[in-house]
Amino acid sequence: MSGFTAITTPAESLREQVEEQLASRIVSGEIPPGDVLTVPTLAGDFGVSATPVREAMLNLARRGFLRPLRNRGFEVTEVSDQELKELCEVRLLLEAPPMRQIAGTLDAETVARLRGLAEEIVAAGREGRFAEYLAADTAFHLCTLEATGNGRLVEVVRELRQQTRLLGLAHLAESDELMSTALEHAELVDLLVAGDGEAAEELMRRHIRHVGGVWSGRDER
Repeated sequence: MSGFTAITTPAESLREQVEEQLASRIVSGEIPPGDVLTVPTLAGDFGVSATPVREAMLNLARRGFLRPLRNRGFEVTEVSDQELKELCEVRLLLEAPPMRQIAGTLDAETVARLRGLAEEIVAAGREGRFAEYLAADTAFHLCTLEATGNGRLVEVVRELRQQTRLLGLAHLAESDELMSTALEHAELVDLLVAGDGEAAEELMRRHIRHVGGVWSGRDER
């Protein structure tokens, strides 16, 4: 399988690097449900030994992204419409209301970090760098929630995001819709800085609904 970046980082981070690249390609739909991945092939693609690849794939299986196939490798799993709906509903409950709480309270350092991440999301989306897009997107959303001071909330949302699939993401890179949704991050920062909690919450609700809409290859209209 082509498209992976060879890994030359220290041995202790090999598994994390492999897992991150595999997860981003599965989440974005570049590796679609039903594809079968094998340890030897991926080890060759990444330029590493079989051990970190096997460990990464086993962890992705625990996260629900892969399903072990006896003597064949791992199959990319499919998320049902109902699972996607439930995931979206839980994230709406957890991520949208806190926008009212943190509106008008962000310090200069947090605002600068959020603006930087918002810019990286747009740049990565425009250039089709989906691993970087997803990493920056996750960091942005968790950063907003960190401002609540509720560490448990941050960890729960982090786990939910690890289960998210955005199978329409790769196709959106060829349209204006990816840029439109990417720019919502900068818009959210502006609303939070302005102290408009009501509008920030509504924007976050609209943003999260993309999970079951355009980010999953579905028309939201």
